[in-house]
Parts: sequence; C-alpha cells; structure tokens
Amino acid sequence: MSKIYDVAIIGAGPAGLAAGLYAARARMNVVILEKNATGGQIVTTDEVANYPGSIPEATGPSLIARMVEQCNEFGAEFMKKGVKEVDFDNQIKELILEDDSVLKAKVIIIATGAKPRKTGAPGEIELIGKGVSYCATCDADFFTDMEVYCIGGGDTAVEEAMYLSKFASKVTLVHRRDELRAAKSIQEKAFKNEKIDFIWDSVVKEISGDGIVEQLVLTNKKTGEDMVIDAPEEFGTFGIFIFIGFMPNSELFTDKVEMERGYIVTSPDMKTNVDGVFAAGDIRVKSLRQVVTATADGAIAAVQAEHYITNNF
Repeated sequence: MSKIYDVAIIGAGPAGLAAGLYAARARMNVVILEKNATGGQIVTTDEVANYPGSIPEATGPSLIARMVEQCNEFGAEFMKKGVKEVDFDNQIKELILEDDSVLKAKVIIIATGAKPRKTGAPGEIELIGKGVSYCATCDADFFTDMEVYCIGGGDTAVEEAMYLSKFASKVTLVHRRDELRAAKSIQEKAFKNEKIDFIWDSVVKEISGDGIVEQLVLTNKKTGEDMVIDAPEEFGTFGIFIFIGFMPNSELFTDKVEMERGYIVTSPDMKTNVDGVFAAGDIRVKSLRQVVTATADGAIAAVQAEHYITNNF
C-alpha cells in the first residue's frame, strides 16, 4: 500500500510554510508540494518592514529561508513537483502529480496563492521591487515625499491611491478609460484629495531604468501619443503601483471546492465545503492579503487539520 500522509500542502508561500511548520511541529506526517520557487510573492520584496518583529535587515528571501529552515527542523518533507489533478471525493484525498504518480493524504491544505495581474509592458517584471509594486500597504513608506503613479481605475486602485497620498508628495492615477470604475463614494473622496491627480485614456507602454525605476512611458489610447515621465533629479526615481486586479491560482480546484470569483470560500477555521480540505493565504476569499495574514491562515489550517484527523481517523 502506498504511503498516506497526514497532511499534504499545495504551495510553499508563507501560508503553506506556516501550515507546514505547525503541522510538522504537531508530529504529523507532512509534505509540502511546490513546483516553482519557494516563497511566493514575498521573495520579490527586498525589505519586509511591516511583518511584526522583523528586523531592519529582513528581506523577503531571508524571511522565507527561515520559514523553510523551521519546517525542516520539525521534519516536514518538501517535494518539488506540480499537481495536475485532484480527487477529493473520498476520505483519503488523492493528488495526481505532474509525473503521473499519485500522492495520498488524509488532509489537503490548499495554499497556491494569487498573483497580481501585470500590465505586460517591457521593463515591468525586471523592476519589480525596484520601484514597481503591487502593494501600497507593503511599500508606500519607501516613497515618502516622492511622486508615485497608480495604474488602474477600480475600487482597489483608487483606495490604494488615497492610502499612498498619506506618504507621497503627489499621486497620479493612470486609467485606461475616461472615467473611473470605482464606486462613486470612493471616487468622490479621491477627487477631493488635493494630492491626487489623474491621467485619462492611457496605458503603460514601457517602464525603464538602470536597476531602479527612472522612466515611465504612457500611451494615450485615443490619440496614440506617448507621454514620457522621467524621475525627478532630487530622488532619481519614483514609484509605480499597479492595481489592475489579481488572479488566484485556483484553476486546479474548479468544481472541486466552493469558489467566489476564482477565490476559495472558507470558514474562519480555513475549512472549505469539502471535509478534509482546507485553504489558506491569498487563494481564499479575504479582505487583506499580506504575509502576516497568510501565515495566520496557515497556522489555523494546520491546527484544524490536526483536529480533523483526530476526530476522523
């Protein structure tokens, strides 16, 4: 008979690693599956200033490295394989891996996360964490008294622009249409904010700079004209915050668990609508997607997984 794990965790970002740590420390037999780089979105962050207790020298990669070390210390197993299919129909869950092998577990914790939608403009990927950001809460402080540009026009973009205005000297909201899509009540607050300006009918054409954002090129969709924005000499850079949506990594679980707009619906205890299947971190429906909430989710999921196994096996 093939090995049956107590807990199989899909995804090795902060949520998955926290779940792995708590589950392994509870003496459960744990495997963490991740075909891509360990750590998720946080590994692109050079400085982690808002994680409670983090030291000034903490970086995304160093924080993740410590989480991995802790998982290893307590005996969690890591498997660098992707999952191509799941079967949650029976008490023992099955994961069909990319090499067609089958992994069995009493509990599955889904921690596959979400990724910010990209503009696709040249230079964007290369300058992530070097002026390009997808999280105002994470990075606003780095641009205190500097100019920043927010890309987007929905609720999140406008709300984040207002948040950034608490730090930046000026916030310019760039939207592809001639009016915002955000709720009217949110729009009204933004229009009244003296630090927020607007550029309409425009999209990002290119982002460039030598190791740091130095130039942004916008294209007006109606006229076809380009607008070139250079970094002020005083700072040599500026911020570009992109808020055009997130994409949950949930395709694998379509019709397997309850979802809402692609995000997995859970109880406060991280339980999905399927017994023995939990979800944690950015993949689930929630109001705040940060490292601190992801790790909390993972811890809760692991503790609840232990209760489930104790009561059902």
